[in-house]
Amino acid sequence: MRTDAGSRGIQLAFDELDTPLRDTTFVVVDLETTGGSSYADAITEIGAVKIRGGEVIGELATLVDPGRSIPPHIVQITGITSAMVYDAPRIEKVLPAFLEFASGSVLVAHNAGFDIGFLRAAASRCDTAWPSFRVLCTVKLARRVLTRDEAPSVKLSALAQLFQASTQPTHRALDDARATVDVLHALFARVGNQGVHSYTELVDYLPNVSAGQRAKRSLASGLPRTPGVYLFRGPSNEVLYIGTAVNLQRRVRNYFTGSESRGRMKEMVSLAERVDHVECAHALEAGVRELRLLLAHAPPYNRRSKFPKRAWWVTLTDEPFGRLSIGRTAGAVALGPFGSRGDAADVASTIAEYCGLRTCTTKIAASKMHTCLPVAVGGCPAAASDPQTADRYRPAAGLTEALITGADDEPLHRMRRRIDELAAGEFFESAARQRDRSSNVVRILRRSQRLAAVARIEELVAARPAFGGGWEFAVVRYGRLASAAVAPRGVAPMPVVEAITAAAETVVPDASPLRGALAEEVGLIARWLEQPGTRIVRTTDNYAEPAHGAGRWLDWVELARDAVRAESAAPDYLRH
Repeated sequence: MRTDAGSRGIQLAFDELDTPLRDTTFVVVDLETTGGSSYADAITEIGAVKIRGGEVIGELATLVDPGRSIPPHIVQITGITSAMVYDAPRIEKVLPAFLEFASGSVLVAHNAGFDIGFLRAAASRCDTAWPSFRVLCTVKLARRVLTRDEAPSVKLSALAQLFQASTQPTHRALDDARATVDVLHALFARVGNQGVHSYTELVDYLPNVSAGQRAKRSLASGLPRTPGVYLFRGPSNEVLYIGTAVNLQRRVRNYFTGSESRGRMKEMVSLAERVDHVECAHALEAGVRELRLLLAHAPPYNRRSKFPKRAWWVTLTDEPFGRLSIGRTAGAVALGPFGSRGDAADVASTIAEYCGLRTCTTKIAASKMHTCLPVAVGGCPAAASDPQTADRYRPAAGLTEALITGADDEPLHRMRRRIDELAAGEFFESAARQRDRSSNVVRILRRSQRLAAVARIEELVAARPAFGGGWEFAVVRYGRLASAAVAPRGVAPMPVVEAITAAAETVVPDASPLRGALAEEVGLIARWLEQPGTRIVRTTDNYAEPAHGAGRWLDWVELARDAVRAESAAPDYLRH
């Protein structure tokens, strides 16, 4: 990875959007990927150029290990081979560096929907919050500025040739980002001649703002400039869309300008009749209330509105010959949530293999015996040379429960020993596959145990420094936000704590791992608690992950990955 530090841009506020284009910081980004789907494919290279006032103030470029082979037709287009990304960092290491590099800037990309879509998908897979970047697409800008006669095509190569860019695109990320910078500057020169000199004027100049869209700006006029949740309502008072904001008025007004380029959102705005809002103490409360309102209303224009109902869980069944069952709800001993049933099945299969659980779905009574016999390939993990009674089988189920809850990590030791054996035998591809399977188990175990650690606490009161001084407070009960408030600078904090604790929601937990709380809500709270400066004011229980949980295996996951690669690359005389 290569980065050149540049002075950091200032995050644009709505009231400051008249900042001249020459004083606005832009980060032009380009990606190379294994294919065209942000859900099924992965990033192989990131190139980004930070500019302000017509000058380049920083660059970032790195190959990225996509965790899979690169298809031949992609290699032919980009020249990036699987060997080139073999020792490259994974996206979970690259993404934080990119987000830091782009912080406070306007993101620019040629066909921005593609590049930003991949980055947002990567952030989601890495469990990283995606910042509210403003995005500018040079394809859309070019179509607005240039006539069809002048530019029959708005491909990057065609525009680079038209504007005689100093760098020609090569289907390599940094070269293409540099070419896009030259195209962007040329387009800015064109719009400057038409009286467009600020970011506000630029987004309003784009063709995707109808007169009807602009006319509805009055819907935002009565909103406060405070954190909260907003709800767009349609002609029949139905909820069309729900979102959060640190400044409600500023955020909602953006839907009526060219900065909102999503087709679904423009359609939603055309139907909206009014905007309701819920003021919140701080961003955590806004995020939690948004999740609850999404679940309650399932608004049609929120793509994530039904997510809590779509999660998958792996549950250890409560029966004499327990097994791992995959379903939409979590049992008393469960692992999840998973985004897809396939991911859940893969992890369940690995755990069953190393814990000795059966994988068949047959109901076996306590009075019966488990009779799966060993076979050469693909046999049941619980198979034995003779039939098993429920008492003989029970330790396998007990070990699985201990693994999920963090009471025993012996199955992870078994996975590690198996990887070491395969690597020692020079079966490097098999070792790499086993490493990937084990890594997936470790990550989901750690996530589940991390969320369960929050959800098991009867009451936790935490504080973190508020922007501009003072403290943000949250009362958490069994993984749910029960109350929230802010003590401004100069206000004694403890009386505020006592008041919100006394008024906090009563939470009745259930027996599931998250005590009935939404996984997304517990995740929001966990990330808030882990932010720098957060302090625990008081708690009824210790806030800690289990001593034998997967948290301590995260470093091993990275070391194992590097060790297998090093072994496969070593000469023969070093492999013994």
